This record gives sequence, structure tokens and C-alpha cells, in this order.
Amino acid sequence: MAMLNTGDILETIKMIQEENLDIRTITMGISLIDCIDSDIDRACDKIYEKMMRRAENLVKTGEDIEKQYGIPIINKRISVTPIAIVAAATKQSPVKFAKTLQRVAEGTGVNYIGGYSALVHKGFSAGDKELIESIPEALAETTNVCSSVNVGSTKAGINMDAVAMMGKIIRQASEKTKNDHCFGAAKIVVFCNAPEDNPFMAGAFHGVGEYDTEINVGVSGPGVVRAALSKHPDANISEIADVIKKTAFKITRMGQLVGTEASKRLGVPFGIVDLSLAPTPAVGDSVAHILEEIGLESCGAHGTTACLALLNDAVKKGGVMASSHVGGLSGAFIPVSEDAGMIDAVNRGALTLEKLEAMTAVCSVGLDMIVVPGDTSADTISAIIADEAAIGMVNSKTTAVRVIPAIGMKEGETLEFGGLFGSGPVMKVSGFSASKFISRGGRIPAPLQSLKN
Repeated sequence: MAMLNTGDILETIKMIQEENLDIRTITMGISLIDCIDSDIDRACDKIYEKMMRRAENLVKTGEDIEKQYGIPIINKRISVTPIAIVAAATKQSPVKFAKTLQRVAEGTGVNYIGGYSALVHKGFSAGDKELIESIPEALAETTNVCSSVNVGSTKAGINMDAVAMMGKIIRQASEKTKNDHCFGAAKIVVFCNAPEDNPFMAGAFHGVGEYDTEINVGVSGPGVVRAALSKHPDANISEIADVIKKTAFKITRMGQLVGTEASKRLGVPFGIVDLSLAPTPAVGDSVAHILEEIGLESCGAHGTTACLALLNDAVKKGGVMASSHVGGLSGAFIPVSEDAGMIDAVNRGALTLEKLEAMTAVCSVGLDMIVVPGDTSADTISAIIADEAAIGMVNSKTTAVRVIPAIGMKEGETLEFGGLFGSGPVMKVSGFSASKFISRGGRIPAPLQSLKN
């Protein structure tokens, strides 16, 4: 690699100090396939032992890299083999596995462990239904465990039985944690086309096609992109795309550096860099503000989808050049509660659920951290999931839903989470029912574009 000049170094320091540049997460993926046992206690012991051994230095290594390079690494996390696969061999409630993961989180000091998950895009196999039904209890009884369920894919279509289940599960998770800001639901993601190497929570799990143990890195940096654009107030759209591309290259280069370094120090293969621009509630670290910098009065105005498409594509093009392996979700996250600009846009009436859904057609994830009224029915939540999964399935992309029914709250109120999760304005949901559609069950067949062989 060519020597960096002083200008580049100073620019990076400015990005970190003034523009909220950080590495959002170093996530260690750990396979639990070799821990499977028909005796649940033995399986839990093996899981605890393997994870503690593999991840014992994860947090310290992250902190050492932070000190050496002056790069903030906000989260250190672990993702594991979908627990439904591990739990299939036992005939007991999988909640024990969640509690084991919680012990590992406490023992290693990581922020979150992802993988209390099931992959049911075509149908349920042994252990899947039991795991899904145990999610509300598992998340209510743990603090750092995250859950995801993949209900559809371009190849398989959409499992509507699973979609119907997930509406109920999300409501139950909120009800079980209503004294804790309904936080259970904030730790559940429902996917279509879930990637196996995503380092971001709550959707991370360690796919069966991955290394036994690996390091994946998620970068961040909406503030940096916005600051770069503010220096070009009169640029045309082609020039704007170019500025974003060059900025994404610089941000991702840092992710590549951290990933390579962590992989070397931990003696674990380096998987991927996820290029996603991940906002935080910090002022000046918002994807909505980038769209406004491009020229919208408010995020949610007509033109928002086009600006987001431009941003997402330029981020990918710049990031791919900067990293040896790119994966995960790689685009721009548009969570409402975690993005100060999105929260403002909802509060001023510029951004609705329908507009957010349109934005997800060109974005990397989907309806993320959306707070809905507490009396929203399970069927309506399922219908929101079905719509989002359909966008993912037809466009051969990952989409996801993370909605939080705010028990006891109405549209216009605000659910406060605090920390990285920010606060969520309760958004308006259509009052018209989709119950008949959801109750039919069955599968939405895979679209024609799945026949690519």
C-alpha cells in the first residue's frame, strides 16, 4: 500500500473528531455446529466453553486497536450458528441456549450476541417452531441476546405461515418487556434474503457456509459523507455521486485496516467489511441529513427515494474498491429511532411508514426501528412484514423489519430507549385490516427471476 501523505492522515483525524467517524462493530462469528448434543445441558456447556475460548480476547483486542490507531470501535459483538439448528437435537425449550449466550456476553464483555435465530424461508424443520415460539421469553430474560428469523428469499418465495407467526411473536416480545421500553421487540429482526455474514445487530447470525470462526467488520460514517457534501453546495448530481464514492472509499479503507488487524491479532480469518452507513442518535451522524444535504427540504419529501438510491449505489461503488471482501448488507441503514434526522422528519410530518417502505426498495435493509401504536394488531404487523419481504424477494435484495409496538402508547407519542437506540416517535399505521390475507397461510411462490439456473 502506498504511503499515506500527511493530508490524508489529518483528514482522517478530522473525520473521527468532528464528523462522528467510527467503526460501528467488530463481530466475531462462531460456529456452534460442533457443540450440538441431544443433552441440552451438555450442549450449553460446550457452547459456553467454545465461545469463551474463541472470544476471550475480542473486547481487549478491539480496545487495543482503538488505542493504537485512534479509531473508535463502538461495539464488539459475537454472532453464532442459528440456535434453531443447535436446538433441533434436544427436545427441550431453547431458552436455556439464550441464557448460555447471555452468560457468554457477560463473561466476554461483548455488547450483543446475535443468532437466536431460525431460517424458515421455505418451511419449518426440527427445532424451528420451538425456537420462534420461545423468542419473547428468551429476549425478556436476557439483556444482550438478539434474535432474527428469515421468512423469505428470492429462491424460495415467502413462508406466510412464518410471517403470521412473527406478527404475534413481536407483539408478545413487546408485551413481555413493556416495563423496559418494549425493548424485546427492538432485538428481533424479520428478514427476507438474510445474509450469512452480517455483522450488524439485531440481525447477525453465523451462516453454515462460513468459516468455523471469523471476524466481520461494520463501518459507519453518515456524518463524514454529509460533511464532504457540504463542501460542494453547487455540484451537479454526477459530482455529488463522485464525492460520496470517494468518501465511502476512505471510510471503508479504515474498516479494512481494522478487520485485517483484528484478524491477525486474534488468529481468526477475516470475513468481510459491511459498508453500510449506520447512523447513531448523535447529532450530525444521520442518513436523513445526507439526503437533506443533497437538496431535500426534509427527508420524506418527494425525491427522497431517488436521493437514497444515489447514496446507496455510490457507497457500494466506493466501498467495493477499498476492501478485499465486501458482504453483509452494505448500503445505508434508515432506522427511525437511531437517526436524529429521521426522528425530526417523522415529527414534522414529512416521513410516513408508506414513504419509508418505498425507500427500502432502493436501500440496504428495510423498516428498521419503527415504533407503532401499542394496539396495532399482530395481523397488521405480519402484513407489514409481508410487504417488506415482497420488496426483498422481487428485487433479489435483503429486506428486514424491526417494528416495536409501544404498549399503551398512541400515534404522536415518543418511546424513549436511550443509548445507541435513541427514541422512537410512534408512527401512524393504516387502520384497514389484512387479517383474511394473513390467516390464509401457505407460501407466496418464488418470483420468475428466481429461475436463474
